[in-house]
Amino acid sequence: MADSGATASDDEVVFEMGQFIRVYKSGRVDRYFGSDPVPATTDAATGVASKDRAISPDVAVRLYLPPAANEAEDNGGSGKKKKLPILVYFHGGGFCLHTAFNFVFHGYLTSLAARTGAIVVSVDYRLAPEHPLPAAYDDSWQALRWVASHANATGSGGEEEPWLADHGDFSRLCVGGESAGANIAHHMAMRAGAEELGHGVRISSAIMVHPYFLGAGRVSSEETDPGMAQSVVTMWRVVCPGSTGVEDDPWINPLAPGAPGLKGLACGRVLVCLAEKDVVRDRGHAYAEGLRASGWGGEVEVLEVAGQGHCFHLVDFASADAVAQDDAIARFVNM
Repeated sequence: MADSGATASDDEVVFEMGQFIRVYKSGRVDRYFGSDPVPATTDAATGVASKDRAISPDVAVRLYLPPAANEAEDNGGSGKKKKLPILVYFHGGGFCLHTAFNFVFHGYLTSLAARTGAIVVSVDYRLAPEHPLPAAYDDSWQALRWVASHANATGSGGEEEPWLADHGDFSRLCVGGESAGANIAHHMAMRAGAEELGHGVRISSAIMVHPYFLGAGRVSSEETDPGMAQSVVTMWRVVCPGSTGVEDDPWINPLAPGAPGLKGLACGRVLVCLAEKDVVRDRGHAYAEGLRASGWGGEVEVLEVAGQGHCFHLVDFASADAVAQDDAIARFVNM
């Protein structure tokens, strides 16, 4: 029997992006890509192992351990295992698409773990609009604190994750992600400046790939594709219905008047990766310039890849441009 309370307006589409997602006024969401998980495994080509851990009913992670974890330290044959940098990674998808467990991110992060020689912790956070922002930020903070809780662990506790406890170098704890994930990485570093991660842990660096930032007016990169530029504004209103708007909401515009000062960013280095044909490119440049001008005492590096668009590396992470971008990330993570 049809729902007598339903109206034609309930089937009104309030947001749609290509063949990826459709959101209805009723709250129904149709996702056409990125929701199907693939199992954790050991990759035959790279030797990178992966496994999943549930942190809470709402938050889980997939960990990637490169074969470098089995190498001994070069200290005279002590037999101690080499300690590896840790990259806590937040996937993109406009806060409303993807899972950390899908084939796109599993393949890419297996490759990235091999290239960086880092332990990668990929966070599966709740998606909007079913769980509007700030749910994704809160879930990501919970995951980051869980990682930090292993800093003084021995690897023998029942609740501990031995890959982190035994192999993690917490002096090289990085946060990163692409698109919405880069936005999350920024806010995790800002929150770490206002709240303690605990266990004496500090974030060493942040890696922001094609960050999803917006702002007042129209910048030149947005003029290259006005339709897409408008779409990402509409998407923000859908995933964060309580927002005051892209001009003055610090969640999407870290340079907004009244936003927390970037001087409070709690890491020593930031890498901003941009793509020439990306509509949010100039927002990324503005972010880097704002960081330099803020009085923040760290180092910011900008890498712009010519001729490429938003998240090009996820389409073919073995391409020359994707490898060059990942090489820059690898160098940054291992500093």
